Amino acid sequence: MKVRIGTEATEEEASAIASALAKHVGSEVEVFVGDADEPTATWSDPGEPPEDDLGPTEREELLWGEIEDIESGGKEKYKERLSEKGKLFVRDRLDLWFGEEGLKFEDGRFAEFDADDRLPADGLITGAAEFEDRDLHFMANDFTVKAGSMAAKGVEKFLRMQQRALQNGKPVLYLMDSSGGRIDQQSGFFANREGIGKYYYNHSMLSGRVPQICVLYGPCIAGAAYTPVFADFTIMVEGMSAMAIASPRMVQMVTGEDISMQDLGGAHMHAEHSGSADLVARDEEHARELVADLITYLPDKAHEKPPRSEPKAPERSPEGIDGVIPNSPNRAYDMTDLIERVVDADSYFELRPDFGGEIITAFARIDGRPVGIVANQPAQRSGAIFPDAAEKAAEFIWKCDAFEIPLLYLCDTPGFMAGSQVEKDAILEKGKKMIYATSSSTVPKLSVVVRKAYGAGIYAMSGPAYDPQSIIALPSGEIGIMGPEAAINAVYANKLNDIEDEEERAQRERELREEYREDIDVHRMASEMVIDDIVPPSTLREELVQRYDFYAGLEKDLPDKKHGTIL
Repeated sequence: MKVRIGTEATEEEASAIASALAKHVGSEVEVFVGDADEPTATWSDPGEPPEDDLGPTEREELLWGEIEDIESGGKEKYKERLSEKGKLFVRDRLDLWFGEEGLKFEDGRFAEFDADDRLPADGLITGAAEFEDRDLHFMANDFTVKAGSMAAKGVEKFLRMQQRALQNGKPVLYLMDSSGGRIDQQSGFFANREGIGKYYYNHSMLSGRVPQICVLYGPCIAGAAYTPVFADFTIMVEGMSAMAIASPRMVQMVTGEDISMQDLGGAHMHAEHSGSADLVARDEEHARELVADLITYLPDKAHEKPPRSEPKAPERSPEGIDGVIPNSPNRAYDMTDLIERVVDADSYFELRPDFGGEIITAFARIDGRPVGIVANQPAQRSGAIFPDAAEKAAEFIWKCDAFEIPLLYLCDTPGFMAGSQVEKDAILEKGKKMIYATSSSTVPKLSVVVRKAYGAGIYAMSGPAYDPQSIIALPSGEIGIMGPEAAINAVYANKLNDIEDEEERAQRERELREEYREDIDVHRMASEMVIDDIVPPSTLREELVQRYDFYAGLEKDLPDKKHGTIL
């Protein structure tokens, strides 16, 4: 297309006209000024500037050289140590996570550019990226620069990233490999209003606003160890990650204890004993895979619904649900066998599997909808609720509620565990947190009485008093203050002991047990409207699909107050 314009037009005006017309008509446009025989401006490809004979200047080439030097990181000898530990250089790690096109931009690349010592990017990379089709903020320590330690400029970059995430409402990914604050440079960042302490203030403000996910790649000590525990989800890498309030050397100096880093704060210690690690990855690639799965259950920010997927049939047929559940309330079975028959195939994603194993906390999908599952595990100590399990459940419920993930409770528990040790381990304190989280959650809650629902276990598992949208039971369900054996012992022990004939006493005990079992059977509970319905086990999945669909637009308000005091 050729266009002729007035003689008074400038070259810039001709170029602007050519560009605008080319975008409109979708073809090459030549713009002639006045009577000129040659076009003053040509725009051949929409979105592309007209070609000229100017290339990068010496000034730009110098800048490219500076960028290349910064991105090369610390000294080569420190890079060699990374390979010895099986770790990637931080820039290669970012390539693994985001690919060549996924890194959108980096902020603060020139931090400490003029420093006397060579400190590329001050040992911290922050910016924005696309990960699994989701935009997010990220930070990543460069262990080749002062062991990934933090000082004034790195702290400033970290704080800016957090504050922008607060405003922008996109998830934050922390790729941690830091030895903590740079002690010899602490002036200017340690105790300042906008210093390293502000990290944890910002973590607290971000909590529940956007998902915060942390992956550890090395021993994160002192201040660096707080970021993973403040994050919503923490992944540690086996044999590589560790976190502790102080290093083994400091521990020995303070307490005299001689301990290795892995025993002090390694992946398995935090996965099995402290509960601070949600998942343990085999290696760097596996850590990425875990986060790629995890993020599919989470929205970008609060008040958004989590993303739905295409529905899939369960891994195993719902027709077999009733066969999974033993007739005897005291026989063990694996609750995951039931879960596999309810949730979409390949959607079960358990968190903290090695901590508080008496309760399962997992994400899954039902008909493509993300749900958070809180399920008693009869295969572990009969599914009794121990302190660690209660605390794990409370935190999981709280996170699901923060990010609009509906909850599914699968109840089969004799209740909270009793005994001197669990009292020392704060069963009452941690149990109340689980009950509080259940009480305060405002997402749709469906509770299923699978088998036993004894004692305060039915409270913690979102029983009738806890405002679930539905509480349904399978025909194997029982709801009571305690199980038959304990109840008979508590109420009739003296009367039974008065019966001298053993056979007569055993017969009377069987009769009392059957009477009690009729009293706590879910058919009576349904008859008295304690529960909403008893459903055939083979229809459980469809029941849940229909009920979650129906309550998807639920609006539930809490009492007008600043906040509760339990969590």
